[in-house]
Amino acid sequence: MDDRIVQFIRALRATGIRVSVAESTDALRAVEQVGVMDRETFKAALRTALVKEARAIPIFEELFPLFFGLGEPPMMPAMSGLSPQDQRRLQAALQALAQQFGPQRMALMRRLLEGRPLTRDELEAIARHAGSRRVQEWMDRTALARWMQRSAGLDDRLEEMIRALLRMLAEAGMDAKTLQQLEEQIRANRAALARQIQQAAGMATLERLAERPPEPSEAELMERPFHALTPADLQRMRQMVARLAARLRTRAALRLKRGDGRRLDTKTTLRVNLRHAGVPFDLRFRRRHLKPRLVVLCDLSTSVRHCSEFFLHLIYLLQDQISRTRSFVYIDDVAEITSIFAERRPDEAVRQVLLENPPGYYNTDLGNSLATFCQNYLDAIDRRTTVIVVGDGRNNYNDPRLDCFEAIRRRAKRILWLNPEPRPLWGTGDSDLPLYAPLCAAVHQVQNLAELAEAIDRLFERGGV
Repeated sequence: MDDRIVQFIRALRATGIRVSVAESTDALRAVEQVGVMDRETFKAALRTALVKEARAIPIFEELFPLFFGLGEPPMMPAMSGLSPQDQRRLQAALQALAQQFGPQRMALMRRLLEGRPLTRDELEAIARHAGSRRVQEWMDRTALARWMQRSAGLDDRLEEMIRALLRMLAEAGMDAKTLQQLEEQIRANRAALARQIQQAAGMATLERLAERPPEPSEAELMERPFHALTPADLQRMRQMVARLAARLRTRAALRLKRGDGRRLDTKTTLRVNLRHAGVPFDLRFRRRHLKPRLVVLCDLSTSVRHCSEFFLHLIYLLQDQISRTRSFVYIDDVAEITSIFAERRPDEAVRQVLLENPPGYYNTDLGNSLATFCQNYLDAIDRRTTVIVVGDGRNNYNDPRLDCFEAIRRRAKRILWLNPEPRPLWGTGDSDLPLYAPLCAAVHQVQNLAELAEAIDRLFERGGV
């Protein structure tokens, strides 16, 4: 039983449920205490030890019967109660249907009549034929089950055959009660066979997922470039963002507390009083650390979309450390999204922004976006405002509108640029970044979440970036 529990834990991990070594040990110890005789108590012990998130409960409930079920769905012979005369009528009807529906369908009908479940080898062959190698995620099991049922012949054509058989038996003189019992058993066996295939699809999916290399750790994901992230990686990183923001918030709050303007700056005081032989006539205090005021411009084109997504998520989770933020996104033109974040939670707001601004095909126009910003939103910037541009600076050879960028620079405290592209690509092809860079206080490479978090963390250092 311990081996079966270990396989069950591996299956949970394969579907994306986090189960630590300590939790696995707790599960084995819990089963030692409660035993396996009472199935519900055994199930509750495993769920208590292994499930710690609400989203994991449906997956646990679906996997549990695959590993600790009550056996295969029962199938019973449908012909056992037939009289010799009715059996002859049935065989005659099957022979008459053979040419119309073919040998494969006839074999399936005889299986339903005899109540024979599929063997393990047959299920594995059906899974291979249905394309189990194409399975990539746990959610693919439903599609695999449909493909397997279709491959096994459980489709509308089978339903047509069942109706034709029942009609021919009625015409041959089989009484209504016997005909009804036969139909009920055939359909019960068909449903049992479909459930067996669903279970096999679930196990085939788990086996396929178990073949994948182990998931990267959070530290490895933090260092993985945005362009190399899989859908599963992105989902895990979205869950990591809140924990990352909490760490950044703590550091920012500590810096702000240390820089509240009421503490004596000893080094500066001693230095300016050297002319007084070290007597501190002229006291100097640490400059009060003001919360930054931000305006962000995020490129939502395909190449940098995920970097902008995580940047917006982090910035709005850190709002208590920021005086004010106004956010804008652009592809071929600029649009303000500040109100969306004011009305919704950051994760919901980000999803809405991405949905309302789908990427196009080589349609980025940063120059036009800057012109629209200067025309409609330049009053969002004052001498306390740090402007942050998130993008690769690629402009599809359109006018970069450096005059608009210069107008933004003159009004702002500083401009910071976060570029997800590696440095060797800056300035290649349609990249206008070398034209914008001299007008920026700093340009940072943010290829991954670790570099993005570091760049955001610097915003809250004394004096900013």
